[in-house]
Amino acid sequence: MKLATEPGESSKTMITRVYISHCEQDELLAQETARALWAVELESFSSLYRKAWALSRAERIRFGVRQSDCVIAILTPEGAASPEVNQEIGLAVGTDQLVIPLVESGVELPVLIRHLQPISFSPHTYEDALGKLIQNIREITRLDWLKIKCPYCGEEMTQYISPQEEVEKALLKGMHLETMCSYCQRAIFLDPRTFRPLL
Repeated sequence: MKLATEPGESSKTMITRVYISHCEQDELLAQETARALWAVELESFSSLYRKAWALSRAERIRFGVRQSDCVIAILTPEGAASPEVNQEIGLAVGTDQLVIPLVESGVELPVLIRHLQPISFSPHTYEDALGKLIQNIREITRLDWLKIKCPYCGEEMTQYISPQEEVEKALLKGMHLETMCSYCQRAIFLDPRTFRPLL
């Protein structure tokens, strides 16, 4: 599936839905990943999410992987050793899905994706890894919109996403991105990695 682009731009694969593969011990990392994807208007699935309990876990896995455009595998020591995570990766590879591994330092990639270039993180640098994940996704698909929940009035709004050049400048200077709430008109500072509002 190709995304329509402006004349002169090369076409990109469209990514709108992402499957997050993780073990139960990494649920908090998966939730953080889902929040970062939500901010850039990407829908995410996981077999562990507390939804659709009428379906078996196997059915949730098959549906989630097949309906997604990309699989993000969170590989901590527990995740890499999880039979379920390895089965999800196997299904993704078997259905020719794009797989992006988020790998904790020192963890070896499962054999089916050992040829891939992972995004590495330590327990204290997960937000940095999420920033690299979003940047990588922006390189292969077009992300136009940003969803922001105002930390002051609680309203949700949609705005154009900052160009990647602005994001990179903010990261280099150690600064935040700045926008304004459409409702309460207060300035909002955003983490340039995950676009999370900061107080």
